[in-house]
Amino acid sequence: MRNSVWFTVVICGLGYFVDIYDLILFSIVRIDSLHAIGVAPADVMSASELILNSQMAGMLIGGVLFGILADKRGRLSILLSSILLYSLMNIANAFVSSVPLYAMLRFFSGIGLAGELGVAITLVAELMPKESRGYGTTLVASLGILGAVWAYLVHMMFDWRTAFVVGGLMGLVLLVMRVKLQESGMFSRVHEQHVQRGNMLMLFSPKRLLLYISCIAIGTPVWYVIGVLVTFSPEFAKEGGSVDTIVVGQSVMWTYVGLAAGDLISGLLSQWFKSRRRAILLFLLLTLSVSAWYLLSTNKTSTMIYVQCLLLGFAAGYWAVFVTTSAEQFGTNLRATVATTVPNFVRGALVPALILFSFLRKDNIVEALAVFGDRPLANSAIIVGIATFALAFTGWWFLRETYGKELEYVET
Repeated sequence: MRNSVWFTVVICGLGYFVDIYDLILFSIVRIDSLHAIGVAPADVMSASELILNSQMAGMLIGGVLFGILADKRGRLSILLSSILLYSLMNIANAFVSSVPLYAMLRFFSGIGLAGELGVAITLVAELMPKESRGYGTTLVASLGILGAVWAYLVHMMFDWRTAFVVGGLMGLVLLVMRVKLQESGMFSRVHEQHVQRGNMLMLFSPKRLLLYISCIAIGTPVWYVIGVLVTFSPEFAKEGGSVDTIVVGQSVMWTYVGLAAGDLISGLLSQWFKSRRRAILLFLLLTLSVSAWYLLSTNKTSTMIYVQCLLLGFAAGYWAVFVTTSAEQFGTNLRATVATTVPNFVRGALVPALILFSFLRKDNIVEALAVFGDRPLANSAIIVGIATFALAFTGWWFLRETYGKELEYVET
């Protein structure tokens, strides 16, 4: 029995590895791929935004869809469906010839990608003993995050079309291996009861809604780091007086190396502390500190930028604990819905953060931010960061401790 559980953990981790590979791959190959299909240099930014927004829309829809279905139909069937969808879309991405087709395929990829992590964490949490399930979910997340590093290495070795095919083939191989996985016993027992499953309206009771929003809030700094600080690392470096060339692909790679290490350490600490809340608080404080250092330091070399990206990734590497905690807050009949929608809503929260980041850089507002120096990009990021961390610490305050919590119960 124990061997079959750990086999499930490893296969779920490898599935998340392919998920992250696909999620990050477009950001890495976007310029090469858009040039290859005839997009003019002046139109690359607008085409990139359309494709990325399409992918994000797919993930928001997929997060809700697959989360509800995982509570209604079972964890295992959704894991099989999601990996099949995004694997086929990955292969199809290798043959795009226009921006609208590219955007459509990334939309459907996003739907499939959204169902991976939350359902995998739910399955692993329900299969493992309550005192040690943190080790299993930590392994899933830590192994999965390395998919971003592999995406960068594959891009260095092959062209962008081959990189998409590699991702699709990896997913199809894992699909075959997943057929051998076992369904959650908790879900099977709840499936036999006459209770509502996967009903998102049940989350809108005051007590559950506060917990749900708190779960989303504590994850927002992770994508603030990835979507703002790391994505625009060349621009931050230039504004801060750096003369070195910063390659955003390397910034992303080093960030995800840090994320993998941070996920491992934060997950282990949550087990050793016997407290998810203490581990999350420690990493929130660490993320705040490293972000401040990153934004306030100037005249940095490329090496220092990449070291800071590594440390930013490590500090923000509490993703495994965050998703595990979200899953543990709710009963079996809502658990997959929460665990799947929460991380995708966290990713979706990057959209208003980027809108605010752009709005604050307008001339009439930048003048009011001069107290931080004549650096509009950094000033805007600092304001967005203050809002993000205020939200996260407020969410942490209302979070319940879930280490060692018995998960076999239902929400009524």
